[in-house]
Amino acid sequence: MDAELIRRLIRQSKYEYSIHAQRERLEEDLDIVEIEEALRAGEILEQYLNDPRGESCLMLGYAGAKPVHVVLGWASSPGSYEEHLLRVITVYSPQSPKWVDPRTRRMKE
Repeated sequence: MDAELIRRLIRQSKYEYSIHAQRERLEEDLDIVEIEEALRAGEILEQYLNDPRGESCLMLGYAGAKPVHVVLGWASSPGSYEEHLLRVITVYSPQSPKWVDPRTRRMKE
């Protein structure tokens, strides 16, 4: 997945939320505007090219000073990238014990 393409699709509102992401968004008290803000300036932390559900990635962005992680995949992939529709798979604030800081995943012991 490409960060610039993701930013363009977010600006064009070519995305949808999974039911899981919607639940997580509400539990994390994140509104859609905050998630869009995070994605418009976000960076890809991890790429999941061989995910059985399809290509996806983890992006880090900020809603104000609050770090936000968003896992994105493709909702549909017709003929070209221009026709893609993103799916927000999950969204959360990175926290201990899984994360040392917003960019660093804690190593399993």
